[in-house]
Amino acid sequence: MAESSTHIFRVSLGPKLYREIEIESSNKLYDLAFSIIEAFDFDFDHPFGFYSKVKGFVLDSPVKYELFVDMGQESDAGSVKRTRIAGAFLKVRAKMTFLFDYGDDWQFLVELIRIGKTERSINYPRVVKVVGKAPKQYPDLDDDEGEDEAA
Repeated sequence: MAESSTHIFRVSLGPKLYREIEIESSNKLYDLAFSIIEAFDFDFDHPFGFYSKVKGFVLDSPVKYELFVDMGQESDAGSVKRTRIAGAFLKVRAKMTFLFDYGDDWQFLVELIRIGKTERSINYPRVVKVVGKAPKQYPDLDDDEGEDEAA
């Protein structure tokens, strides 16, 4: 029987704000997306995609995987529900932008930092490192208005 592997990713919103996530390599990109959103304490309530461009206008990436494809929309992108993580991230140091919520434009840099082996006693996916405090997905607009009134 072949040994199962894991992909360990560093998912960043900035140099001092990231999570390291270990997930089984055979899982789908959809599962990775869910794990990222959960690791940052966001609600998994918006469409998303993975894009090969890590700078500039990511939507015109040559390689992309989008939830829209799985929702039946015409696209030149691949499916997040059918694409295995190991098929999208082929080697260590591979990077993609994970764009979550096309309106609020949350862009996470996803980098494969290591490939590991699954262990029976561990439940995957799992967060293996947390650096920095996650921002609020929906900042309180009332907080800003209250500060202005007090000034």
